Amino acid sequence: MGLIRLVGVMLAVAGGVVLWTGLNARDSLAEKATHALTGKYTERTTLYLAGGGAALAGGVLLALLGGTSRKRR
Repeated sequence: MGLIRLVGVMLAVAGGVVLWTGLNARDSLAEKATHALTGKYTERTTLYLAGGGAALAGGVLLALLGGTSRKRR
């Protein structure tokens, strides 16, 4: 496994953890009250959800497509 793919796997795992944290924060009582009153999630929850999703997607792409095959002499 190349270094790029390893970084991709680590980024995907970290993104999954951040996304999971955002999903749990979204289901909290305070977040539900804020969403009911304003119609929006708090900035922190939005960043967790968007950042975690982006990191997860980027990590998966790096893990699947990262690195090039090189010919050895």
